[in-house]
Amino acid sequence: MSTGRIRTKKKSSSLDQSPDNLPLRSSGRQVKKKAAEAAEDDDDASEKKYRKCEKAGCTATCPVCFASAAERCAKNGYTSRWYHLSCGEHFCNECFDHYYRSHKDGYEKYTAWKRIWTSNGKSEPSPKAFMADQQLPYWVQCTKPECGKWRQLTKEIQLTSQIAKTYRCGMKLNNSTKIEGSDQCSMPEDLRVAEVSDHWWYSMLILPPLLKDSVAAPFLSAYYPDCVGMSPSCTSTNRLLGESNAVKLEHIRSAPTVAGMNRYFQPFYQPNECGKALCVRPDVMELDELYEFPEYSRDPTMYLALRNLILSLWYTNCKEALTPHKCTHRIIVRGLVRIRCVQEMERILYFMARKGLINTGILSVSSDQHLLPKEYHNKSVIIVGAGPAGLAAARQLHNFGIKLGIKMHKLGERCDLIQEGGRITDPTIDKRMDFHFNAILDVVSEWRKDKTQHQDVPLGEKIQEIYKAFIQESGIQFRDLEEKVLQFHLSNLEYACGSDLHQVSARSWDHNEFFAQFAGDHTLLTPGYSTIIDKLAEGVDVRLKLPVHSIDYSGEEVQVTTADGTVWTAQKVLVTVPLALLQKNAIQFNPPLPERKMKAINSLGAGVIEKVALQFPYRFWDSKIQGADFFGHVPPSSSKRGLFSVFYDMDPQGKYSVLMSVVTGDAVTTIKNLDDKQVLQLCMTVLRELFKEQDVPDPVKYFVTRWNKDPWIQMAYSFVKTGGSGEAYDVIAEDLQGTIFFAGEATNRHFPQTVTGAYLSGVREASKIAAF
Repeated sequence: MSTGRIRTKKKSSSLDQSPDNLPLRSSGRQVKKKAAEAAEDDDDASEKKYRKCEKAGCTATCPVCFASAAERCAKNGYTSRWYHLSCGEHFCNECFDHYYRSHKDGYEKYTAWKRIWTSNGKSEPSPKAFMADQQLPYWVQCTKPECGKWRQLTKEIQLTSQIAKTYRCGMKLNNSTKIEGSDQCSMPEDLRVAEVSDHWWYSMLILPPLLKDSVAAPFLSAYYPDCVGMSPSCTSTNRLLGESNAVKLEHIRSAPTVAGMNRYFQPFYQPNECGKALCVRPDVMELDELYEFPEYSRDPTMYLALRNLILSLWYTNCKEALTPHKCTHRIIVRGLVRIRCVQEMERILYFMARKGLINTGILSVSSDQHLLPKEYHNKSVIIVGAGPAGLAAARQLHNFGIKLGIKMHKLGERCDLIQEGGRITDPTIDKRMDFHFNAILDVVSEWRKDKTQHQDVPLGEKIQEIYKAFIQESGIQFRDLEEKVLQFHLSNLEYACGSDLHQVSARSWDHNEFFAQFAGDHTLLTPGYSTIIDKLAEGVDVRLKLPVHSIDYSGEEVQVTTADGTVWTAQKVLVTVPLALLQKNAIQFNPPLPERKMKAINSLGAGVIEKVALQFPYRFWDSKIQGADFFGHVPPSSSKRGLFSVFYDMDPQGKYSVLMSVVTGDAVTTIKNLDDKQVLQLCMTVLRELFKEQDVPDPVKYFVTRWNKDPWIQMAYSFVKTGGSGEAYDVIAEDLQGTIFFAGEATNRHFPQTVTGAYLSGVREASKIAAF
């Protein structure tokens, strides 16, 4: 009993001498009761020297408080409760009280943090979140190649990208010099580091990591930081505080501008933004990401934080390959979880590279550098076809590229319509007929929404039907010039489809418009696409004049036989030949292509257009079109529709005087059997009619495409024939037995009819081949 009284008195004395010097918020009776309980606790002190973490599954038998904030911090001793952040990171009840209780010294710091967190973030500003965000020590890895050990920094040191990039074991961080004496790298690594790699360790993590000062912050200022993997306590994630609602709304609507980034590149959707091609939602994992990383399905915060950081780094400088080494020092987060983030970042980066989200295109990569780990290097692949799709896949699979600067010219919107005879059409007439033209297409869209209409019809037939109905019901009679302007707009539609409208499906002619498309300005690649194609081909083993006759995939390896009888073998084959060659069975497959795939191939049309390029001694058109990038030719009759309907200035700000025009629709048949000189004469006749008031010089050079007659092309781009659907593009893209793959614009449902679509299909198939 006397021992009990002595200890009770000692406990009371300790309470009386509390440094807070504040009255406790309890009655005298409660104080006596607590003192008695404390005495009982002290009686069993020898038995309660340590207390385990109460978190089920935690391996810490003797937790240590990392905070050391309270004067009476338990450190590695006994406390009434341990608060678990991860296996290896706990804080004691005394340090909890230090920040959470209003009469304690740390309360003001906690409430200040809480105000910032609630103003910027969406998650709960709990004491555990405060400890993880503000009190956990940082971990950093030694940058010596022969070391690479992880070290815990002292509590007062704030980790920066520069420290993470240059840290060496034993470095004195206040002046960035190394401590004299023994080799600090020989010191053993903390035993907790090895546990971080285990799956169970992540499952025991109480709070997901929220990155500090992430490079993604400027891209994602319109989002709650903690919804996209960033800490709300950083100034870089301040969500437009102090701005009016109107300013905030305008900021959300407009894409962020980031220094060093091409303004045409926007990796993320902004809130409430309509679909844009090649963008991702920064706050949601996409289906292929969930399939690859199912462990993040319940809480994707860590994945989103790292994915958003990687994408931001890539889009900030997409001329250099992004490697794990360039990302590691950008990951700033407190606690052991930083080790886990660095490990996961590498997995995520390789996944994104394989998918073609980063490290794609023409890059500056050293010859001994690989963009994917070694397990991806043991495949042999033959690619049939060396167009944009084949070369994109080849470049992606070979994992290297070179620097390239490409000049882009932003196209203006003005397009004067010039009649034969030289008169410029009144813009109000053009606007009026453009309105009627789009109104007809709107009626087509409404017609196909009618579920009772099961029969597809040709688009040209449906347009003519709607046009006649409008004339009859409205009583409006268009003047002759207005009819001709309408024919001009129809020729543009035939240009888009690559065919005369009587072959095109009215139900599915614009099927890809239901998917997110590219945003931004219309631009002209002034040097031509060959600039990209030639660079993609550099360093790739391209064999020319070896047409493929057959592909046999019946055995363990694929056998590809060329026209000279040579047999080539590989594990995988990627076929990128144009749709027209597949339709004409230019390549014999064994086994034959499945009936489903052949049906899809034949449900699409092999569209044909032709182009004519003319170089003149001087720019005779400048005075008339006054700086416009292109001008239109109003056809004199419907029979002449599509015959050089638009002329493009191919070098509007350069030294060359080059015009390019297109031949579309039925006009392709008109020039099919003419030689190049006869086509030139037709084109010059049109130009001299359009510029009748002046002398039009003869061209010094000219070029006429013959895609229709080229034996290895035989087309321009695909379209959906009457009775077909956009689903055919997906069916053609399906691989056969994980051995034969297909790419090309006719396999890209989202972006058909374009070089971009062909290129992206090659990147897509390279990703699939690498994954098999």
